[in-house]
Amino acid sequence: MTSGSKQRRYDVVIVGGGHNGLVSATYLAKAGLSVLLLERLDQTGGAAISAPVFSGLDARLSRYSYLVSLLPEQIIEDLDLRLELRSRRTASYTPVVRDGKHTGLLVERPEGTLTEESFKALTGSDAEYDAWRAFYGEVTDFAEAIAPTLLSPLRTEKEIREQVEAETWDALVAHPLGKVIEERFADDTVRGVVATDALIGTFAGMNDPSLVQNRCFLYHVIGNGTGEWRVPVGGMGAVTDALAEAARLAGVEIVTGAGVSRIESDGTTADVMWHDGRLTHNVEARWVLSNVAPWVLQILLGEEPGEPPMGSQLKINFLLDRLPRLRSGVDPEVAFAGTFHVAEDYTQLQAAYDEAAAGKIPSVPPGELYCHSLTDPSILGSLAGTGKHTLTYFGVHMPPPVFGDNVAANRDHAVERVLDAINVHLEEPIEGCLAVDGNGNPCLEAKTPQDVDKALAMPGGHIFHGDLSWPWAPNRSRLDTPAQRWGVSTDIPNVLLCGSGARRGGAVSGIGGHNAAQAVLEAHRAG
Repeated sequence: MTSGSKQRRYDVVIVGGGHNGLVSATYLAKAGLSVLLLERLDQTGGAAISAPVFSGLDARLSRYSYLVSLLPEQIIEDLDLRLELRSRRTASYTPVVRDGKHTGLLVERPEGTLTEESFKALTGSDAEYDAWRAFYGEVTDFAEAIAPTLLSPLRTEKEIREQVEAETWDALVAHPLGKVIEERFADDTVRGVVATDALIGTFAGMNDPSLVQNRCFLYHVIGNGTGEWRVPVGGMGAVTDALAEAARLAGVEIVTGAGVSRIESDGTTADVMWHDGRLTHNVEARWVLSNVAPWVLQILLGEEPGEPPMGSQLKINFLLDRLPRLRSGVDPEVAFAGTFHVAEDYTQLQAAYDEAAAGKIPSVPPGELYCHSLTDPSILGSLAGTGKHTLTYFGVHMPPPVFGDNVAANRDHAVERVLDAINVHLEEPIEGCLAVDGNGNPCLEAKTPQDVDKALAMPGGHIFHGDLSWPWAPNRSRLDTPAQRWGVSTDIPNVLLCGSGARRGGAVSGIGGHNAAQAVLEAHRAG
């Protein structure tokens, strides 16, 4: 931990050392600006870290975030990041029970004859797969139109709409996503697989009139114009380790263990106060970039923040002695290589939402499993080649109220229900496959929104820092300043958003960081 900054005044001070803060810092330092990055924790990375979670075992798990889709190749190239993102050989597998028979839906990457045959075997005709290909063809066209705009000044809604087919716009933007799913797909499982991308980290029903579910869906399918979710070799920490290395090489001054307590600005010059556990420090800056949630930024500015956002997930990390066998008979190394959907039929998703909205832990929790070690064995460390595997579960419709005041007990109760939902599809209970740590404890770690909030200061445990915005500007938006044009403005001209709370922020993308840096550089060049 560095105890203090090297100088009193900087061109830019960045509050928060998550991946977006590191992206901003590196772009700005490479352009010749003096940059100080302050991180409250004792390491950079924020939610995108890897760590040996279980005592005595050196497998490094991605503790919070887990896959990469939205990180543009341009950022990787611009910052010369030493980073490998590896494709998964399976897109998804969804085990289901139909008429007492265990079966499932397999989607390959890329899709081939096995996918087509799987759809037909599950649904009894070719119609559902034809609908699937038609729908995702439209999604791909939409993604190809949107992705190139994410690293440039905001387009208006009108400009974006002119690039997209009217039917596609209506389906994805104008009406609740549930409407198009119910109109175009007949099978409950297929409907659910489509719907899940609208619900990761977002508490909403599929027909919510706010369309927050539509916005979440778009961010999950537009990455780099393909929407492919890839595994970072070395774990999520490899992403932010590469960014931290690039930042230091560019000349960024990074101070960890630096808890920012106040930001004051007259719109031209800002003063940032922070403490290192012993001393309080003050530095001045021309610009301050906020990589903390907008709700937290309001507190630092001395404003009244109102109600915090509300996350909606249960994250469970496992280390297994072996992959469990499936009752459907599908090879576990195929089924778990992609996104493994659990209890995510469309009707199950709605039932879980209704229960959670009533303040109850869902009876049959929906969620997804990911086995990163099938794609990247390096994260197993010395355990590679022993048959052991990591497994990550991300459950939806788990907002803070379902855990109430007794978070620990209700977390355990929710985990029990998750394990029951998984075990329906297994030949052997997953509990019997768990490795044990050096103290003899089962290798299972669970994180509620409250746990995420406590560890990472993400209000409400919201992984996107708040509800996602459309990745374009409303038609009547003011786009007069660089910060407004880049979607990173606040009410204070020289305090900008550079994190997930920026327009086009969210997920591990670096887009918010890139765009804040470009806004500063545009203003800097204009004098």
